[in-house]
Amino acid sequence: MVLHDLDVIVRVAGATLLLWAALAPGAPRAAARPYFIPLALCIAGFLAGNSPDQDLRLSGTAGRIGVIVAGYAAVALWWWCLAVFDRRFRPRGLVAGVGIAWICIASVDRGLLGPELAGRGLSWALIGLGSFMIAHLSWHLLHDRRDDLIERRRDARAWVVALLASQLAADLAVDVLLGFDWQPQWFSILQNLIFLAFTGWLLSLDLRGESTTRAGFRRTDPPALAGSGNDVDPELLRRLTDLIEVRRIHLDPTLTFDRFVAEIGAPERTVRRLINRQLGHDHFRSFLNVYRVAEAKRRLTDPEHRNDKLIAIALDSGFASLASFNRAFRTIEGCSPSGLRAGSSDF
Repeated sequence: MVLHDLDVIVRVAGATLLLWAALAPGAPRAAARPYFIPLALCIAGFLAGNSPDQDLRLSGTAGRIGVIVAGYAAVALWWWCLAVFDRRFRPRGLVAGVGIAWICIASVDRGLLGPELAGRGLSWALIGLGSFMIAHLSWHLLHDRRDDLIERRRDARAWVVALLASQLAADLAVDVLLGFDWQPQWFSILQNLIFLAFTGWLLSLDLRGESTTRAGFRRTDPPALAGSGNDVDPELLRRLTDLIEVRRIHLDPTLTFDRFVAEIGAPERTVRRLINRQLGHDHFRSFLNVYRVAEAKRRLTDPEHRNDKLIAIALDSGFASLASFNRAFRTIEGCSPSGLRAGSSDF
């Protein structure tokens, strides 16, 4: 009886809180909210059916919808985690393709296209795609860790990788050793609690990181370094101005945060606070991209560079590739580099 009651409380309370955080008008707004809303709906569907007790599962049409929607939770979690740690994230290329593949296979596996196609070994295909998602997320979080300027979020990156890897290993061990149908009630309750605790932790991280970072991604012109605030060390500001405006160090595609810190000659923590709190950027790359895009914009509208190829302008402006140049330019300027050049040639 105790497990029965605990099962109901965890699933109903968890789904209610998630949907409130995602949809309620008065709920705190997470920066990655567009990706959290589908995740909350998927988890709610998962909670509706994740119980071995048939009497406690949502039944009828609502239960059927919950089962189907729950099948998309892995993609929603993957994309949301990426968006929490990178506000520029948009599903593109391989990330979008794997996500769409998961949604299609999960739809068939859950019987959306008919019961005759469901349960035909597709769970192993989903395990393979899920392993790729975990590997990709782990690489992304650890690779960009040094450039993350928000201390609490930077420290959380390694924890997310460790927790998700542990969860994946545990699920795979259960599926291989005990079978996909093994699901005692205590295990379902524990699974639901872990999932809810992990989601709540990341949501709190997203909410806390918003206030100090949002402005940096909407700025269309480089900030005047001389007017960056009265609480900035004048000597530190002079060094930063020299690096950006005189030495133009941001035009080097190989520039790393460690080298930038060494060049400015200040403690790493001080440099992080300057770029994050005074200049409004949550990531070192976004800080550099503002100045790199400004340089590219100048070249695109300069008649002397009219015949320069876009790849040449990208490399000369500090970008390592044309793809990264196009993404950063669209994010900051709201249009493509070729579109800006075409528009400027009309005058």
